[in-house]
Amino acid sequence: MISIRRRLLTILLLATGAIWLSAVIWIQHSTRTEVGHVLDRRLQESAQMVASLIRRGGGIAGPEAAALAEAAPALAETGRGFARQLICQVWGFDGQLKSQSDGAPAGQLARQEGFSERAVDGEVWRVYTHVDPDLGIRVMVGDARSMRDRLVHGVAMGLLAPAMLVLPLLAALIWLAVRSGLAPLDRLAQALSRRPATDLSPLGETRAPTELRPMIEALNGLFHRVEGLRERERSFTAFAAHELKTPLAGLKTQAQVATLAPDAATRDRALAQIAQGVDRTDRMVRQLLDMTATENAIDGTAPAEDGARILADVADELAGLAQARGVALRLETGGTEWRSTQGPLLAPALRNLLENAILASPKGASVEARLTREGERIRFSVLDRGPGIAEADRPHVTERFYRGAASASGGGSGLGLAIVAAAVEAMGGELRLSPRKGGGEQAEIILPAAPA
Repeated sequence: MISIRRRLLTILLLATGAIWLSAVIWIQHSTRTEVGHVLDRRLQESAQMVASLIRRGGGIAGPEAAALAEAAPALAETGRGFARQLICQVWGFDGQLKSQSDGAPAGQLARQEGFSERAVDGEVWRVYTHVDPDLGIRVMVGDARSMRDRLVHGVAMGLLAPAMLVLPLLAALIWLAVRSGLAPLDRLAQALSRRPATDLSPLGETRAPTELRPMIEALNGLFHRVEGLRERERSFTAFAAHELKTPLAGLKTQAQVATLAPDAATRDRALAQIAQGVDRTDRMVRQLLDMTATENAIDGTAPAEDGARILADVADELAGLAQARGVALRLETGGTEWRSTQGPLLAPALRNLLENAILASPKGASVEARLTREGERIRFSVLDRGPGIAEADRPHVTERFYRGAASASGGGSGLGLAIVAAAVEAMGGELRLSPRKGGGEQAEIILPAAPA
């Protein structure tokens, strides 16, 4: 693709060339017009002067020949071929040639009064005819069209020659101006290329041109977002390593206890602790994978799935956990029909809501999962009878690795609601958490019926 510098240079040179060409055409036209007016005025004055001299000399006889010769001035010899090109004829009303200047053609120069052009002896003449009724004569003064053309060409070239010399200088100045104007871009590119990958500090914009400031502000915004993302990844990695380290250490300890157990009861307790630790570690790893999936962009190209089917599949996955906890799991979809391509995001969000509700519910309680449609909105509701979320914890429960006061025996990872919040945000929806009447918590995922 053509560079901005080359494009600007091309546009400016073409524009300048077009203006220069227009100026050349205008100069040629205006010069030809002005020179023609000057020469026509000269012909008119010369013809009138000859008639005046003849009148003062008492007629066409006698000394009028000398007067006529002086009254028909020729262009001085200039080395340009313009000498003796102004000629004069005096014709009587009787059609007889009374007198003429040297170099005049044998034929009559004009047939009409005023300005006219006529070819005589192979030469085109521009002629002015002055009629004097008192003297009964017609004074014709003319010059050759070829002389006029050479004169106009000489004047025009005299004006255009400096312009031709200036044109290369103008092109060089345009090139320097474009180069200087785009120099801040080059400096910005060099500054970015010299930066190490770890340097995400803002770019200075105090001395930057006004046109570059929006770009610099956008880059600084990008640096800020990348730095925030990198900081989140660092904290995520640190927390994940810490959270995984604890259950792994517990597994190792219980394995040692089981190996050295003096009796079957001790060994069985250790094995039960190992199974519990494996379950906890498995859940944390799955939640870490869910978090990674929800934070990646979803392009919506997944096949459309029925919302009720997604909810039912999630409930089937957690049926074993609910049975082990002594919790009843109830689904209510009411025949709601809604399909979505956001299954990869919706399923983890629903699974974590239901899992949290099951783990928070006491034995013998029930967890209700509902799907309803309200106009242009789809609502997934999960209701439990657990201790609920403490008011002090409510502003923080969607933060990663945050454990509230009601966390079940400290066994949670603090990722469940963070995963739900991230998934709902990616789907363009809303997560609502509120106390349930009669005790417990009510969690709702509200999505647009049509995907954004």
